[in-house]
Amino acid sequence: MSVVSLLRSATLPPGDLFAMYFQYTKDTEAPKTYHRWSLLSCIGAMLGRQFWFPHGTTRIFPNSYVMLIGNPGTRKSSAIKLSRKLLAVSGYDFFSAEKTTKEKFLLDLEGLPENEFNSGDSYANRSNGRTGGRSPKSESITSEDVLRNLEITDNATSGDGHPREVFIVADEFNEFTGSGNLDFLSLLGSLWDWDDESASYKYRLKNSKSVSIYQPTISLLGGNTHTGLQEAFPAQSIGQGFMSRLLLIHGEPSGRKIAFPPKPPAELAEGICELLGRIKAEVRGEATITKAAKDALVMIYSSWQELEDFRFKYYSTRRFSHLMKLLLIVTAMRCSTNIDMQDVLMANTLLTHAEAGMSKALGEFGKSKNSEATQAVMTALYEAKKALTFEDLWKVVSRDLDKRDALTDILQGLMQSGKIQPPDSKKGVTGFLPLQRPMNRQALFVDFKLLEEMR
Repeated sequence: MSVVSLLRSATLPPGDLFAMYFQYTKDTEAPKTYHRWSLLSCIGAMLGRQFWFPHGTTRIFPNSYVMLIGNPGTRKSSAIKLSRKLLAVSGYDFFSAEKTTKEKFLLDLEGLPENEFNSGDSYANRSNGRTGGRSPKSESITSEDVLRNLEITDNATSGDGHPREVFIVADEFNEFTGSGNLDFLSLLGSLWDWDDESASYKYRLKNSKSVSIYQPTISLLGGNTHTGLQEAFPAQSIGQGFMSRLLLIHGEPSGRKIAFPPKPPAELAEGICELLGRIKAEVRGEATITKAAKDALVMIYSSWQELEDFRFKYYSTRRFSHLMKLLLIVTAMRCSTNIDMQDVLMANTLLTHAEAGMSKALGEFGKSKNSEATQAVMTALYEAKKALTFEDLWKVVSRDLDKRDALTDILQGLMQSGKIQPPDSKKGVTGFLPLQRPMNRQALFVDFKLLEEMR
């Protein structure tokens, strides 16, 4: 289907926007999973609060927190920046600063006048009342200027009464929040699913002024390495709310080497931006759902088994919310507000596929005192073209371990946990090999052929 006929069609097959986007990004080195989730994250941010699904006394919105994880050189930044650029060209301008503090982030999100705290051009100082735009890099407010208590007001008294939203696009996530900033992460976790039209989120300043934020909506697309992830999130953050709200998208190097990537066709870029504009214009209000789709979601919710990795215990409790957010995005990609079975199948397949790599994305974070060395072993095994011997692996971790016995303990632990296969002379295996965990192909309403058809 041509770009012109695609834009004019009344309804869109669920994979058409993916197909266009993959065609646009085909001459890049980033893996397709990075491009896929960058696009999904951008669409969710673009929709903000204009499209929702009722859920009890609250609503679910399509905003999401997505973190691309991979080794240095996996082209996380390339995928993130490319999607951000297209979203900006399509007319979206509600991006956060590339680096900020928790206090400055809240000040910009609330939209104080320029003469207040030298806050400058903040997200909310826009004619349409929505937040957005680049915030200044000057940071006049520090943690010493604020009290350490966060409170919720009893009444919605936020400025002009407009919802506030912002899209954090940070290809180097640690540059945005800083390392080990649990206060900032906790704040982001609290705002992930905020929905209270009778109350503003209020941050009280030392001088008795308060930053009052009405209906804050935060989306996040970040990038990190395994090592950077451990720097950003202290070990105790495993049980923290932010981690359960974060989708970790692991990517392997694509293997493509493109020294001089060509510029994508202008018609294709224009077509994608026009389609994003059409989604923005047409997908509004409360989502409806067919009976078949609703019945399928009930079955998924009641039958889904928690991830085996104990570190995702709290993610499992929010898995259905992640699925519903993704379902809104997939439905919107058809320029529809009615959720049907094809949307359930697509969204659950995308999420199940991502979950298969989440343990690998988290690596050995939070597991043992030798977690960095263990992660180095696994990285070497995944990237190797052949089995690696003990001596091969010792060269990788000798700077991190004091004794060779420590490597022996690491390898024994990985074998016992089913992560690696030991040497086997009978099978001609002379070294250690990684064991890939198979995807759950027996899960309800999952069809991995859909991912292949998108390519």
